[in-house]
Amino acid sequence: MHAILASTSTLHGEDYLEYLIPHLPELYKGIDEILFIPYARPGGISHQEYTAIASQAFSKAGIKVKGIHEFEDHTGAVKNAKGIFTGGGNTFLLVSELYRNKVMNALKEVVRNGTPYMGTSAGTNIGGLSMQTTNDMPIVYPPSFRTLGLVPFNINPHYLDPDPSSKHKGETRETRIKEFHGLNSQPVIGLREGSWLELKDNKVTLKGSLQARIFKKDKLPFEVETGTDLSDLN
Repeated sequence: MHAILASTSTLHGEDYLEYLIPHLPELYKGIDEILFIPYARPGGISHQEYTAIASQAFSKAGIKVKGIHEFEDHTGAVKNAKGIFTGGGNTFLLVSELYRNKVMNALKEVVRNGTPYMGTSAGTNIGGLSMQTTNDMPIVYPPSFRTLGLVPFNINPHYLDPDPSSKHKGETRETRIKEFHGLNSQPVIGLREGSWLELKDNKVTLKGSLQARIFKKDKLPFEVETGTDLSDLN
């Protein structure tokens, strides 16, 4: 299995996927065209518009992009893809569409069997055991919260630390994850912007320049440094 699960697609002041483009030639080595899954539709844009954005970014790495919506058989498109990228947006919509188009199981199978995969934001959320630690609004009701399970824990992309100077008294991201652990047992990794998980050779490694925050049920959260092996986080 070879995959990148990134917290975000776009860093402040940068173009779409700019910080990840240098890593695409290694991930998609020898691949000239990948399959893009635009189901999450950020801001409600069309599949065609979203695919055009991804195409422009991937062209900088010399890789062509074809959207899954261009195929009549979405499951077949996944099974025949040389490489796959799932973009961000709304995780509820993404998961709902993956199930509706009978893609979830096929996607899990091909990635586990070696098809290179990259996800950003919602596309990363689905790499965990479930989508229940997403930050998104439930705009649709998917048939299940279970996702790909590429890693043995849940992921919270776009993790934000509490701002001590803020006057906002609402729940922090850490509070929300603690609520999750009131009813669920799997660990959660808070991925800060610009960080990603690299899945390679049966190993899960934190990449990027920032630490990540680890949450375990009934334990105090703790920080891990970039380069940390998270394969046994369960």
